Amino acid sequence: MTTEVTTTQADAQRCPGADPVRRRWTPPGPLHLGQTLRVLGRGAEDPTVRVLSEDCAWLTTRCAGLPVGARFTRPPRTSGENPLHRDVVAEAWGPGASVWIERAPAWVGARDSWEEFESSPGFAQLPHVLVRARHEHPGLRLPATGAVLDRAVVAILEQRVTALEAVRAYRALLRWIAEPAPGPAPQGMRVPPTAEQWRRVPSWQWHRAGVDPARSATVMRTVQRASALERLSHREDPASVRAALQSISGIGPWTAAEITQCTHGDPDGVSVYDYHLADHVCWFFDGAPGSDERMLELLEPWRGHRQRVVRLLKASGHRKPSFGPRLSPQDHRRH
Repeated sequence: MTTEVTTTQADAQRCPGADPVRRRWTPPGPLHLGQTLRVLGRGAEDPTVRVLSEDCAWLTTRCAGLPVGARFTRPPRTSGENPLHRDVVAEAWGPGASVWIERAPAWVGARDSWEEFESSPGFAQLPHVLVRARHEHPGLRLPATGAVLDRAVVAILEQRVTALEAVRAYRALLRWIAEPAPGPAPQGMRVPPTAEQWRRVPSWQWHRAGVDPARSATVMRTVQRASALERLSHREDPASVRAALQSISGIGPWTAAEITQCTHGDPDGVSVYDYHLADHVCWFFDGAPGSDERMLELLEPWRGHRQRVVRLLKASGHRKPSFGPRLSPQDHRRH
């Protein structure tokens, strides 16, 4: 693995007064940059994650409480080179950049390895469609951002509402309370707020964003535990992190799994009680809708790697039938 940390003159000229730090490394094995990072974002206008192409993505975060704006890119492909084996270049701007740059590889799955799963008896039991999906997507990895507080707020805002509602609320809140991203980031990108910034959001502003009192109260309880969440970011066992998160009132199995899938590269966390996932899994295996209990029963042969199976199922292109009830957006500002 090669590593370099430098400042590039061209980027310094594009962002006067804010010299970036730069790290370049060779991933151990294939890596698909866009596919790996896309799970962190919520739409093309996400204020904290922008995947501009398969080889270029921007993100914002905090490191030791300090703001960071970062860009991941890959060098142009040379003749005969496997595009998934190219180096990855991370560039970071802002007060927290020099510390965060050491953690950059984990954001694109450097700690994630599929070797144990692929060599297990369980992998041989996978349906052919999922085995083929893995062969077709060998660069798919599970990111580990370590940003537990930031991901917790996103997951809480997604509780019991449509993705459209949650995205709209998150964008509005960050537009009102968050600082612009350091460096030459795409327009509209913001740094995730600190715990103190979240604590200062008044009730009328939650209401204006369309966030009901139950979710805003859960966010408030969660940010009060910011120090504990920071300690959780250093734990290596995602299952213990999920259990600890559920000690916070309002965070259940679904929210905890949604967090650790992104913060710890959780290979086993399954989003039970999701509005769509159980039917998605059950339609694939049973050819019929099903419950969370049935989904977990179907995934049991791959315990320890159930999230990998879910990711492969989605990568395979499988879609459940499009009939059935839809979850309608609710305007909580009128309640």
